[in-house]
Amino acid sequence: MGLVGGSIEISAPISAFSRSITPRRSRTCAACTCPALTERMICLVWVPHPSPVLARVGDTNDKTLKAGSSTTQDHSQANDPASVGMTANKEREIISDQDADRPRWAPDGKRFAFVSNKEKGSQIWVADFDGASGTVTAKHRLTNIATEASGELWSPDGKNILFKSDVYPECDATPAKESACNAKKVDEARNSKVKAQIFTHLLYRHWNAYKEGKQTHLFVIPVEGCATNHVGRGALTRAGELYSPDAAQSAAGRVGAPAPTRDEKGSGPCSVARDLTPGDYDAPVFSLGGQDNYAFSPDRQEICYASNHDREPAISTNNDLFTVPVRVGAGDSPAQVLAATKDITSENKAADNTPLYSPDGKYIAYRAQQRPGYESDRWRLMLYDRKTAKTYDTLRGDLDRWVGSFTWAPDSKAIYLSTEDKGESPIRYFFVGGDLFGEKHDASDAQQTGSQQEKHKFIEQEWARLYSVEVEGGYNDDLTIVGNGTRLLFTRMSISAPNEIQVLSIRRPTIEPKRPFDDGATPIVLTRLNDSVLSQVSMSPLESFWFPGANGDKVQGFLVRPPNFDPNKKYPVKFLIHGGPQGAWGDDWSYRWNPELFAAPTSSGPGYVVIMINFHGSTGYGQKFIDAINGDWGGAAFEDLMKGLDYAEQHYPFIDKDRECALGASYGGYMANWIIGHTNRFKCIVSHDGMFNTESAWGDTEELWFNEWEFKGTPYANREQYRKWSPHLSATNFKTPTLVVHGQLDYRLDVSQGFDLFTTLQRQGVPSKMLYFPDEGHWVLKPQNSQVWYKTVNDWVDQWVGK
Repeated sequence: MGLVGGSIEISAPISAFSRSITPRRSRTCAACTCPALTERMICLVWVPHPSPVLARVGDTNDKTLKAGSSTTQDHSQANDPASVGMTANKEREIISDQDADRPRWAPDGKRFAFVSNKEKGSQIWVADFDGASGTVTAKHRLTNIATEASGELWSPDGKNILFKSDVYPECDATPAKESACNAKKVDEARNSKVKAQIFTHLLYRHWNAYKEGKQTHLFVIPVEGCATNHVGRGALTRAGELYSPDAAQSAAGRVGAPAPTRDEKGSGPCSVARDLTPGDYDAPVFSLGGQDNYAFSPDRQEICYASNHDREPAISTNNDLFTVPVRVGAGDSPAQVLAATKDITSENKAADNTPLYSPDGKYIAYRAQQRPGYESDRWRLMLYDRKTAKTYDTLRGDLDRWVGSFTWAPDSKAIYLSTEDKGESPIRYFFVGGDLFGEKHDASDAQQTGSQQEKHKFIEQEWARLYSVEVEGGYNDDLTIVGNGTRLLFTRMSISAPNEIQVLSIRRPTIEPKRPFDDGATPIVLTRLNDSVLSQVSMSPLESFWFPGANGDKVQGFLVRPPNFDPNKKYPVKFLIHGGPQGAWGDDWSYRWNPELFAAPTSSGPGYVVIMINFHGSTGYGQKFIDAINGDWGGAAFEDLMKGLDYAEQHYPFIDKDRECALGASYGGYMANWIIGHTNRFKCIVSHDGMFNTESAWGDTEELWFNEWEFKGTPYANREQYRKWSPHLSATNFKTPTLVVHGQLDYRLDVSQGFDLFTTLQRQGVPSKMLYFPDEGHWVLKPQNSQVWYKTVNDWVDQWVGK
């Protein structure tokens, strides 16, 4: 990838493609003239990162197809919003590396770090930036870790960088010895003709990769290196390489190097990248995106991170937050580090994650759940008082929604957060500073007129009053307060446009229930990285409808009309079913399963009506609605889907109910499999990475806590529950033509589930086809593979319902 620089840095690894990603543009995307819609709509932007002085904005943008390969190119560009008004929209490329990713500004704004695979695998690089000219003047590789490095984070003083590396726990030792041991094991594994592995505990593979006996650890490394350019491991050289004093090989070898020299000033010996999280566990825990699960304290003396120390993490969601001093002792032995490590959330047996220190250092804010083993419990926003060691549930009143990303105001008196609500993600905030926290506000403060209450939309809480930031719908995320607390920077996307960076002027928050935004203030769009791409395509807005679903509950559905819609025509239907099941459709952008792409015209006709239902179990409607699907996978959700489609057929006369196809992935794939055996109303089915046999899926998956919560135990202890909701037991009813899609690297729902389904369909004589990806996991991420996926899926639907 490449980097886009300016006052904000943005990066977007192609491996994410979730709601947390944002759109991005590049020179290639801007000049795209490809006829296929899927080729025009793959330019995405990642999370913005403003420079401390608000003089530049950086982002990685550009996912470009290269002929004959499935690769992406990302380029770093500069965006120059005015330092005060932030209204300009100029971006330029500052790092041309194809794989540059995750740019992070240093606190002084004079350099930034990024991740690149350009040399020796994934490593941390540092670039010097000239603010006057807006150009990179130099760059160098900071790390040369045999086990590779990623996830860099600057210390508040800019002297150190925290990063992640997957290492061998048995190598835990003093820094130099640990590095040499890891390097040796990497070399041995790479050169051995034997690829066999021995497992002694569960979670031996995760998501799309085998762990190979490694665990993720956090390391800290000084940014300033030594004068030597020696290649080695152990101590830091000029290029951030590690020196091993025990190595027998020379600088040309794989393991060792000559002894390092002092730095350029001769002030001392080279430093060593130190492991701050030794042990046989992931620290930080595995994550598919979102906020980091680790953070520096403002005084740079401590870090906080999330880790699961339970005996069997495969059946536990008990991620705790740990703190450890950045400098433990002269030797930094594993025993010293562990002795200095403190578990600050040990009382909570459910998940705690995404710690973030308040700027004044008094608190650590973080998200937490309450029910152990349940990954879809409500995410609450907690505060840990570092002085008293007390923990507070800040919004335990009426906010029955998950807390998403969040950020502190610079004065530590407020927290801004995103939440998911009815297909959108609004921005909210509450006060926590000074004497306000821990007190109930006087109810008389809330006595306002109805219009005022609607304007502020605040909700009275037991511990804090929650306000809503008045921005339009869509998904708003990646929040940052800039300009000494005077501006809220965020990304916004909708179903018809990927994320762009926006900014809203704000006043310093006060306790009075008045709007802390400038009168008449509206968000300013800082970037328009995708305009050139979007101008080449026609898209339709997302339409919402409500209907009585299972148990008489109100259920929300969405509809997207095809481009150039003619109300006098009849259109076939693509009925999309979301995954999770604790997920949701909404007014957000996605590279995968994009409703706009499904609605687009094909060779067989003018397009499709796309219908989506947020059935019981979906997020954004309260925790009770989410919990309704536990132990009821084919019950209320299936009823909601059928009733929602009935409602759409009755209220939208342009729907051709005789030409409908159901498509789903993950849980949506499970539901597609369930539909095949329980209704014949659809002319075709697409089942992507779906569960087919609930009993065997339990033994194939890696995160066992999920299956054991959803099906109330193990299949040998509660077989009736597993068999009640297993699609494979209805195979004798299968008649609907079905396309099966699965990836070999899917360890969440093993590829055997897809093979089992396809075999059953073929043996039953049902028209069927299987699309198999040997190089994809649960998500199809490679651009050319995605093109194959869209073409195969659309061709299948056209075959059965198109004209």
